[in-house]
Amino acid sequence: MIASLFETAWHALTTHRMRSFLTMLGMMIGVAAVILMLAIGQGAQAMVRSAIESMGSNLFIVMSGATTTGGARVAMGSAPTLTFADADAIRDLPDIVAAAPVSPGSAQLIYAGLNWSTSVFGSTPDYAIVRDWPMASGGFFSEADVRSGARVAVIGQVVARELFGDEDPIGKIIRIRQAPFEVIGVLAAKGQSLDGRDQDDLVIVPISSAQQKIFSSSLRNRARFIMAQATSEKTMDAAESAINEVLRNRHRIGVGQEDDFIVRNLTAIAETAASTTRVMSLLLGAIAAISLVVGGIGIMNIMLVSVTERTREIGIRMAIGARRRDVLWQFLIEALTLSLIGCAIGLALGIGGAWLVERFAGLPVAVTPASVLMAVGVSFLIGVFFGFYPARRAAGLDPIEALRAQ
Repeated sequence: MIASLFETAWHALTTHRMRSFLTMLGMMIGVAAVILMLAIGQGAQAMVRSAIESMGSNLFIVMSGATTTGGARVAMGSAPTLTFADADAIRDLPDIVAAAPVSPGSAQLIYAGLNWSTSVFGSTPDYAIVRDWPMASGGFFSEADVRSGARVAVIGQVVARELFGDEDPIGKIIRIRQAPFEVIGVLAAKGQSLDGRDQDDLVIVPISSAQQKIFSSSLRNRARFIMAQATSEKTMDAAESAINEVLRNRHRIGVGQEDDFIVRNLTAIAETAASTTRVMSLLLGAIAAISLVVGGIGIMNIMLVSVTERTREIGIRMAIGARRRDVLWQFLIEALTLSLIGCAIGLALGIGGAWLVERFAGLPVAVTPASVLMAVGVSFLIGVFFGFYPARRAAGLDPIEALRAQ
């Protein structure tokens, strides 16, 4: 029964090939647009998730806050108010895994006639822990290196490539602002951060060495900011409160006085970015889905025309014993066939379009099974919804009046 209905529907559609193709065109474009837009949105989400994971998990950044000196308001971070001892106090909190003071800057690196300008971070061994940053080769410096001001350096992948090429950097001497440093480790690749900065273009040295040998800082034992990692996502709020409390006590900030530091929850900021990307992905899919509705209207329009053209055929079928539900199923299956064939072609176009975008535009894309199932499901529902009215109209024709039609 069903097989014969599909055979009849296929015959009716192939009789008017061009009309059937133009009817399916709206569905094809709609499905292709949905697949492509969702693929771009999913790719953007994957890129944001990768950037979040590369930052480190459960991460806080404690920055020097705005201060007032001699009645003059000093901008945030311009007067370092954080000390190495503050980092030690934060590390000792029960909900904190590690805390690393950081003294950032930039410098020119020189090796064997080659030079490269990059970011230089003075820090402690806890920096690798809070950033969840594994080593590609060699090792990280130790607390003993920090205490002694050792001239050792850990470099990122970009620095290793630009200065050493295929040569093994471990054990080599580079000059950072003319100060010699031995390369003892190469960090694993991290990629770009959320702000588009290349995280692999850096050098990390003991913070004591950075202040004494590179930056010649007069503010010894002070950090521009402190990075801290909480034990888990569940303890983030408790850890943030504890950091605020311990720093207020250490800096002798009274009740009602403004903090001279700022605690930023990077995980919350990153999740906000991920949530925004998800919303944008859904919005793109919803906009593209409008063309599916337009395609459904096209199917309904052509099916109504088909009912008018085939009124006499419907009358003959009813006269020889076809029931109203048989006629209804016949036209409904025709609408579904148009919809699903258009969906199949649209899927191929959408997946092909996503590949082309990734191949030539360089944008990340991700075609997921969920987006494919959603497109197929929506196409099926549109076929049923927009095909039901023409099918019901065909089934409701009076057999005698239908036979009189020319």
